[in-house]
Amino acid sequence: MSAPAIELRGLKKSFGLAEIIRGLDLKIEKGERHAIIGPNGAGKSTLFNLITGRFHVTEGTISMHGERIENLKPYQINRRGLSRSFQITNIFPKMTVFENIRCGLLWTMGYKYSFWTLVSRQHHLTERTEEILEKIKMTERRDDIAGVLTYAEQRALEIGITIAGGADIIMLDEPTAGMSHSETDHIVDLIRDVTEGKTLVMVEHDMGVIFDLADKISVLVYGEFIASDTPEKVRANAKVQEAYLGAASEED
Repeated sequence: MSAPAIELRGLKKSFGLAEIIRGLDLKIEKGERHAIIGPNGAGKSTLFNLITGRFHVTEGTISMHGERIENLKPYQINRRGLSRSFQITNIFPKMTVFENIRCGLLWTMGYKYSFWTLVSRQHHLTERTEEILEKIKMTERRDDIAGVLTYAEQRALEIGITIAGGADIIMLDEPTAGMSHSETDHIVDLIRDVTEGKTLVMVEHDMGVIFDLADKISVLVYGEFIASDTPEKVRANAKVQEAYLGAASEED
């Protein structure tokens, strides 16, 4: 049996005396679509930052395909096959849509630190860029400056950049935040399409998105998982209803 795509064992993170992540254990299998939900302040973003190397682990281990990755630098983790998006859209706003995607492809296609290579003449690089533009349905916007795109289009572009490196684990941090219902539907379809056959880990507040996309859901409350199961079982879990889903219903 192959090792999980991501495995957490006894994971803890403290900032001074404040313990934010409190001994998490979790296995995310290869090809699984796994959502992490919880109220504000639960530690979801901290957990994302631990897995992707932006924060150092206080205690415990993080493994990717059976290899320890805790406390590696973000670029080292990325080159092992994990890519992420951010809550705040992270693109190159003064470059074109095409150039943004092409930048995401450079390292994985072998264009490292070369000052003598004209990337515009690399036909296979251009072809791969066009393929991703088509996949994220932005071919018609290829020559537009990224900074003038709508919010939803910028999020779609960021997802395109995220998958451009060929990572087999994709982590998305609130991919539909701030979107209308129609924009959300479009992004959900896009995520489903571009992560086919990959492992998806996402933080998301929209319960419709969660129950539509996820194979498994883990509920994080005050740095601890109170449930980790299929959407149906999580929905029926009394502790989850009290700690999260019930609170969300009251807000609505």
